[in-house]
Amino acid sequence: MTETLPLPTRRDEAWRYADLDALAPVWPDIAGKREEIVVGAGDSANRQLILEPADPNVAVETLAIRLEKGARFALHCLAIDADYGRIAVEVTLAEGAHFELGGAILGTGDQTLEIVTDVRHVEPGGTSNQVVRSVLGETATGSFLGKVSVARDAQKIDASQSVKAMLLDRTATANAKPELEIFADDVKCAHGATVGELDKQALFYLASRGIPPAEARRLMLQAFIADAFVSLEDEAAHDAIEAKALAVLEAIT
Repeated sequence: MTETLPLPTRRDEAWRYADLDALAPVWPDIAGKREEIVVGAGDSANRQLILEPADPNVAVETLAIRLEKGARFALHCLAIDADYGRIAVEVTLAEGAHFELGGAILGTGDQTLEIVTDVRHVEPGGTSNQVVRSVLGETATGSFLGKVSVARDAQKIDASQSVKAMLLDRTATANAKPELEIFADDVKCAHGATVGELDKQALFYLASRGIPPAEARRLMLQAFIADAFVSLEDEAAHDAIEAKALAVLEAIT
């Protein structure tokens, strides 16, 4: 009989901002569960992931991805709907592999939503790019914790993280914790994180052009989250996930 993993604590950095009280009732069923994805040498694959509401309304998705030499994988995801929702991604990249992440966190009420990534460049020449956009209202909490590690012999790595959050109310909370752990000396790694509010001057400009305030807010937020999906090349998939994101935006704004 396999023992159930213990419930995480906030001493574990990856669970620092999690709603552990909401997680506890479902933990025996989801502990240790994860989807394994392997992309073979030279192959390309993509995945779209949208959290689905449940009963109790807790949604946790964990992906473990291994990219072989020259492989490419693109993940585009939406953290929405759940009272507590978590998308966790572990990626291991071989030589010349590429990982692309585009994610959006859209929350309101007292939701707690998070995207957590652990990207490991273990061989030379790999690249990774992570773009996460959050829109949060009322007392919602949205978090991105993203770790990029580069092994000692993994030279010529190019890794980037871009994390931006928009607060619709000052009672909402955005957490951003990009992290780099680099043991090689010939790499290009960068990250940036910002938290802000809608630009009042831009809203005034749109109003002066006859655009109603609600429509102006919607247009600005649509442009803001569009960054997360610009790398999704499949037009039908792009339209589908963006339409879902816009529907959620309509509901929370």
